[in-house]
Parts: sequence; structure tokens; C-alpha cells
Amino acid sequence: MMENGIKGKVVAITGASSGIGKATAIMLAAKGAKVVLGARRADELKTLAEQVIKDGGEAAFAVTDVKHRQDLTQLVQLACDRFGKLDVLVNNAGVSQLSRIDELDVEGWEEMIDINLKGVLYGIAAAMPVFRSQNSGHIINIISTSGIKIVPLQGVYAGTKNAVRTITEAMRQEGGHQLRVTGISPGFVQTDFANNMKNADLKAAVKGRMEEIAIPPAAVAGAVVYAIEQPENVEIGDIVIRPTIQD
Repeated sequence: MMENGIKGKVVAITGASSGIGKATAIMLAAKGAKVVLGARRADELKTLAEQVIKDGGEAAFAVTDVKHRQDLTQLVQLACDRFGKLDVLVNNAGVSQLSRIDELDVEGWEEMIDINLKGVLYGIAAAMPVFRSQNSGHIINIISTSGIKIVPLQGVYAGTKNAVRTITEAMRQEGGHQLRVTGISPGFVQTDFANNMKNADLKAAVKGRMEEIAIPPAAVAGAVVYAIEQPENVEIGDIVIRPTIQD
């Protein structure tokens, strides 16, 4: 069974090379977790793993594109091969393409569905057999405040996030005492999240808003740590974390 707290827990994180994923890895490793890092960018992953180890932590990494189910299977397998178990999976990888729905950015829709929704499901599919065999485990899905408040330009993005919100709550109810499930919905956070946006004007607007009000990734990492470190019989189901100034 999972011990209380953080020390000794094995935590796999997708989207770990930057932003919330990176901050979460650093914070968990500093508290004694063994982190298994997945992201698409090999150089950033390697640098982060080396930083964690240099600072006295334990880390492993694998290039992981959550659009590919096999990559998630391999990330979970790496955790089990290197550290003998997997206690927590943090489904953090995400992407946003903001546009009016009638602009018909079908390619952008598919990218968000593949990463934000199917990527989370692939992570769950990879982790659950391990959690069942251990009779313990914890799924943490990084969702978004998008979807809590519906606004123009975010329809499909919020749709993918609300799908994950629904799946997270259903899993929480189904999980029984052997599985903990947590959904964390960040608002504006200082990340490179806007870099993938195709619409230059929207990208500039989002980046400007981030500079004005965004909270640091470590604030969200702290919420992840809080959920994980609870006693085994305590489940933190839902956390919303945003700048105080955000609507």
C-alpha cells in the first residue's frame, strides 16, 4: 500500500519538460519522490533529469508523445523497471488552439482532442493495470479553468478539458478505496503554453495577459504535492487554482 507523504513515491509526469510539469517534477523530487519524466523534447528532458539528480533526487525519463498510446505504456513501464512500481501518474501534457468554431480549424481541433483528451485516456490505460496489481494508485489530471467558465474562442479547447473533467469525476466515483483521483484546474499560469498557438494576434494577447496576471508554475506544482501527500484514506477530488485577479 502507498505510504503517506511524498518520500519514496514513484511519480510519472507527462509534459514534464517545461511549465507545470517541470515545476512539479522539481518540487516532488526535492521532497523525496522518484520522478519519471515524459515529454516530446529530449534535450529538455535530459537537462531536467540531470538537474534533479544533481540536486540529490532520483529521475528517469523517456521521450513521450501522448498522441501515441505506446509512448505512455513505455513511460509507465520505465517507472516499473527502474523503480519497481508506480504510485502516481500526473496527466499534464496539454495544448491549446484558440479560434472561433466557425473558423473550422479542424487540424487544431484534432490536435487538442489527441493530446488533451486521448492523451489522458492513454495515460490512464497505461497506469491502471499497474495500479490494479498493486491495489493502489493515484491519477492526477491537470485540467483547466477553461470550461468552468465558457467564453468565445475556447469552445473546443474547453470541450476537451470538460471531457477530462467528466472522466476524472467518473473515475473518482468508480475507483473505490484503492484508487485516488484528483482533477486540478489551473487558470493563467506563467508557461510557454501560448507558443504553439497558430493565431499570432491571439498568441500575443494571451502572452500579454500572462505577463499581467499569471501565477508561477510552482503554485500549481504545490497543489499536486498537496494532493499526493495526503494520508492514504484521504482523496483530494478537485482543486481550482488561479490568480486572485482572474475572473
